Amino acid sequence: MKQKSRLQLKRACFIFLMVLPAIIIPIIFTYYPMIRGSMMAFQSYNLMNIKNIKWVGFDNFKKLFQHSASNTFYSTMWNTVKWVGISLLFQLAAGFAMALLLKKKFKGSGVYQGLIFFPWAVSGFIIGIMWRWMFNGTSGVINDMLIKLHLIRLPVGWLADKSTALYSCIIANIWYGIPFFTIMITAALRGVPEELYEAADVDGANPFQKFSGITVPCIRSVLLLTVLLRVIWIFNFPDLIYSMTQGGPAGSSNIITSYMMQLVQSLDYGMASAVGVLCILFLVIFASFYLTLTKYTDKEA
Repeated sequence: MKQKSRLQLKRACFIFLMVLPAIIIPIIFTYYPMIRGSMMAFQSYNLMNIKNIKWVGFDNFKKLFQHSASNTFYSTMWNTVKWVGISLLFQLAAGFAMALLLKKKFKGSGVYQGLIFFPWAVSGFIIGIMWRWMFNGTSGVINDMLIKLHLIRLPVGWLADKSTALYSCIIANIWYGIPFFTIMITAALRGVPEELYEAADVDGANPFQKFSGITVPCIRSVLLLTVLLRVIWIFNFPDLIYSMTQGGPAGSSNIITSYMMQLVQSLDYGMASAVGVLCILFLVIFASFYLTLTKYTDKEA
């Protein structure tokens, strides 16, 4: 009995040692930074004044929401809404269209898939640098094309103009995010039984009726989950903006996460942490409302 209990103890210790890294690593790199960052949101924590770190309660949040000429937080939140909403709409529409084309195999479909999926394999910062060059006001390919098409007469400083900087970044983000929707929707479409379409043909259904009555209902759960994931990723994706405009000019292309990065660079960790806490809060509220309104359940997944 003693030998058996020792063997069981050794096995238990071995299993614990194998599982231990999976417990320690998330604690060190995920949960501790999250808890520490949440605590810093309620502190005056500026590395330029490190000797005067103190608890300030909700003062950081009050500064973010106060109405003043110098406070750009409200315009940044509105930019975030446009950044997420416009990007998501066009990514979903274009991704769905491409997925419908990829549903059936055709000559050259492999090359077509490779071209569509290419952006998803490239770093966001590299994509941002590439599009920054394309939107360059003096030597960019966008200006060159528009001038040759006689749509504009003189080069436009797309990234240097407050009215166009954010939308230029959105165009780059749309191009970058289309492959995600294409991949997810293509996989879902290939799971729809062909017998349903054959039965619809027998009943005389037109393409729109088949799309709205068969295609969309059959992939509804995938669409709902994909949209939710993409909203979260776009919201938390300042890479393109930072590499294209760094939030400029004068903060006109900032979204809430790029604004947080600027606060970190200014060494104001307290304010940056407050913005980070708000980001988490916004996403939790959005996800709760989204799943409730769409009546998404785990039974659909």
